[in-house]
Amino acid sequence: MTTLDGDQLAHLQSWVGRTQVQHEQLSVVPMRGLHALLDHPAPAPQWGDPVPPLGRWLYFLPQAAQSEIAQDGHPQKGGFLPPVPLPRRMWAGGRLQWHKGNPLRIGDEATLTSTIVSVDHKSGRSGELVFVVVRHTVSNDLGDCMVEDQDIVYRSAPVPGQPAPAPTQAPTDETFRRTFEPTAAALFRYSALTFNAHRIHYDRPYATEVEGYAGLVVHGPLIATLLVDLVQQNHPTAQILGFDFKAVRPTLDLQPFEVCARALDPESLSVWGRDASGYLTMQGTVRIGQP
Repeated sequence: MTTLDGDQLAHLQSWVGRTQVQHEQLSVVPMRGLHALLDHPAPAPQWGDPVPPLGRWLYFLPQAAQSEIAQDGHPQKGGFLPPVPLPRRMWAGGRLQWHKGNPLRIGDEATLTSTIVSVDHKSGRSGELVFVVVRHTVSNDLGDCMVEDQDIVYRSAPVPGQPAPAPTQAPTDETFRRTFEPTAAALFRYSALTFNAHRIHYDRPYATEVEGYAGLVVHGPLIATLLVDLVQQNHPTAQILGFDFKAVRPTLDLQPFEVCARALDPESLSVWGRDASGYLTMQGTVRIGQP
């Protein structure tokens, strides 16, 4: 099992404050792909339409050369993100805020400014953990459109025979919900939309034999997108102003899962993912307002 010493941790923490700036014109193509994956009715998105709240995750994608892809399908460690010497990397959650009155639109010339906010180390029952928080600010010609703090966790390799953490039962008091079938084709399509080659999402032997999962793993960002989309479909005139979420338990492709929501007050909703066994997989809060 990998154990980080003080010098290694200090080296990783030297990445705090690093900034990367990217520019991109927001194409209509990925938005049409997301529209199809979410089974939205016609018409498909057009130039000038607002980008859905979490549609920004389909832009500014890392595009490492094939020779720089590691065994797990991620780009090799280093570069902008710190070179954490732990084998498993997951997107654990985040906190997003949208600026009212300045939505991203398809066709915008947009800028993404990313900064490493923190690098923290913990030891748990499952081994070493390193948490990296990255702040992303997206802007267009009118100014900032959204700010996102993204939580990335690096973990030790699974220990054979080690029991998984006890699952938590998900709430059952939702106001509305949607069932999603995580077929291998659906997971592949989302991987393609996000240029994500992490093998746990499409390579079953790798997911089960190397990383120790019981099946293919549903992308956390896909579940988060389904949660926010559920709110949008049931509050079509509202504007999404904020979204905080945390991944609780991996969702596998073995059975359909549900995304659920219920109102907390007129301006916020509790949202969560629930797998076929009734266990909580993701939880969060969506804040809404009027345009």
